[in-house]
Amino acid sequence: MRALHAHWVYVAVASCGAVGLWGLGLAVARRAAGRWFRWAAYGAAAAMTVQVALGLALYTDRVYRDTLDSFHVFYGMLVLVVFSFVYIFRIQVDRRPALVWGAVLLFVMGLGIRAWTIVA
Repeated sequence: MRALHAHWVYVAVASCGAVGLWGLGLAVARRAAGRWFRWAAYGAAAAMTVQVALGLALYTDRVYRDTLDSFHVFYGMLVLVVFSFVYIFRIQVDRRPALVWGAVLLFVMGLGIRAWTIVA
């Protein structure tokens, strides 16, 4: 599971970055976020959530937990907090989904990169 967590970060960070840029591009061009963008945004959020879930599963192992930096865990939890706020404010998110999801996914990508650099 440790190897999966170490390699899944590439999928999570890349998908959040790509879909985040796509969302900001749609917002700048003032184009509507269609069904494909929404599915991509949900998929990128799911990829990052899987990464955090893998980290939480690894955190239960005491040997692995003792080698972690506490900020690595903090950034993982912050990802879940950000997604929770997006869910709480989903009515407002639906007004400008491309802009909000683009910004949120790029922010989450940054959190993922920051957590990744702490371990490496």
